[in-house]
Amino acid sequence: MIRLPERFRAFLNNRWLVFVAAMWIQSCAGIGYLFGSLSPVMKSSLNYNQRQIAKLGVAKDIGDSIGFWIGSLCEILPLWAVLLVGALQNFIGYGWVWLIVTHRVPTLPLWAICILIFVGTNGETYFNTVDLVSCVQNFPKSRGPVVGILKGFAGLSGAILTQIYTMIHSPDHASLVFMVAVGPIMVVFALMFIVRPVGGHRQVRPTDDLSFTFVYGVCLLLAAYLMGVMLVQDLVHLSHTVVTIFTAILFVLILVPIVIPVSLSFSSEPKAPEAEAFLTEPQKDEPGKSEQDATEVIFSEVEDEKPKEVDLLPASERQKRIAHLQAKLFQAAAEGAVRVKRRRGPHRGEDFTLMQALIKADFWLIFFSLLLGSGSGLTVIDNLGQMSQSLGYHNTHIFVSMISIWNFLGRIGGGYFSEMIVRDHAYPRPVAMAAAQVIMALGHLFFAMGWPGAMHIGTLLIGLGYGAHWAIVPAAASELFGLKNFGALYNFLTLANPAGSLVFSGVIASSIYDREAEKQAHQHHHLQQNIGSIFSGMLSMDDPPKCEGSICFFLTSMIMSGLCIIAVVLSMVLVHRTKIVYANLYGKSRT
Repeated sequence: MIRLPERFRAFLNNRWLVFVAAMWIQSCAGIGYLFGSLSPVMKSSLNYNQRQIAKLGVAKDIGDSIGFWIGSLCEILPLWAVLLVGALQNFIGYGWVWLIVTHRVPTLPLWAICILIFVGTNGETYFNTVDLVSCVQNFPKSRGPVVGILKGFAGLSGAILTQIYTMIHSPDHASLVFMVAVGPIMVVFALMFIVRPVGGHRQVRPTDDLSFTFVYGVCLLLAAYLMGVMLVQDLVHLSHTVVTIFTAILFVLILVPIVIPVSLSFSSEPKAPEAEAFLTEPQKDEPGKSEQDATEVIFSEVEDEKPKEVDLLPASERQKRIAHLQAKLFQAAAEGAVRVKRRRGPHRGEDFTLMQALIKADFWLIFFSLLLGSGSGLTVIDNLGQMSQSLGYHNTHIFVSMISIWNFLGRIGGGYFSEMIVRDHAYPRPVAMAAAQVIMALGHLFFAMGWPGAMHIGTLLIGLGYGAHWAIVPAAASELFGLKNFGALYNFLTLANPAGSLVFSGVIASSIYDREAEKQAHQHHHLQQNIGSIFSGMLSMDDPPKCEGSICFFLTSMIMSGLCIIAVVLSMVLVHRTKIVYANLYGKSRT
């Protein structure tokens, strides 16, 4: 019989405990998605116009995406220290913004507040990097579901924090900024020693598929519950007691996945013997390393010599043809008839450094497709408050919560369905990204038209499509360029987010909005002059101009829709180029 201390030690080193703790950290690691609720507070308190708010949004996006140094930091510091650095950045950045918004300290110039927003939001990149690197290493054969679930909880954090803010029921809207400052650091303090690699590749159990199904079920229940609660709170005036009960149930749902590591560690059933047999150890083959190198050299020649039609054959027939060609090359090389070229650098599917990946066309196809797709989605997220106000909605929080929920489901669904594509069909994962970008193009079209219900349908489509990107891209990058330097590769790809936001939101959307707002302000001013209310008209011109109607974001949304179509083309080019890679990675498991 296993003693209790040994079971508790096994519990602390269980990879499912690490995964669940990472989910909890991620549930407060997407504070950037709350910017749609934070921006009206800062706009009214600091008397900013839309272009200034857009600059703050770009600072937020840059902070949320730039973290290429964190991969190196993870090699120097323990992972708990990396999490702590991120939590402190978040607390200092948004804590100071809260002091400014509440006028407890003197107001700083716009550039200084941009730096504070950058510093505060940049803490998220520490959480994301540590959580993803730890869990992908612990679940190397389930990277699609793992990445999708973790990134999904980050996307859902906006709705979770909004519900907590509703429970607090503070008449001071600036208290939302305060909650953003203190919430993540409290969670990180509680969990920072748990999230780490624990040799999860040696903890495989027959019940793992059932455990993932359970987590997926909890995720769907959580999203449905939040959606229901949000709609009830929007349609019916509820007492504070009822809202508190709703929030308590939300916390219970978030905590439910802990039953998986508890049951695995404290169950009386013995551990399955196959739990340790997961990955083959390459070190065992060291005596035959020269033979392996020779095989790799010949295989690189096969890639050059094989006819293109071989890639189109069924997996079993393709392997026979490649084996036959490889045997002929072995014989020709032995007879001196062929000079075998030793390859330079890794092939796709092997471990790349960041510098090696940067010279590959596939890496840049992923980057620019992500830039156009997620950048256009982030433009909607950053301007969601103004978009809903321009269409006559006064409660902007409901759309922030809605897009967080759809973002969450997009990430969960993106990880799940893209995993089905690669596992069941050995087809390139980026085809799922192309499908997500088609959905986003339709969402932008709904926003542009301003039809009845356009805000609800648009947030649904944009949220699903945008979220799917962040489940598909990290998994695809790890498949094409390896796990060894995954942290550096992932953080470089996330630079596509602020790059897209800088152009799409900071330049295009804000300029078009301010131009339309100024037109309407001048028209309103002239109308007041015509009816003799010159004095009141002059007073109205002192406030930052506001735009009303679908015209405010019509041109912006049409441009974003066109960019998503270009992203679809890039994704399909990537699919065509990587068919053979995915056939080699996943085709053998299907034959």
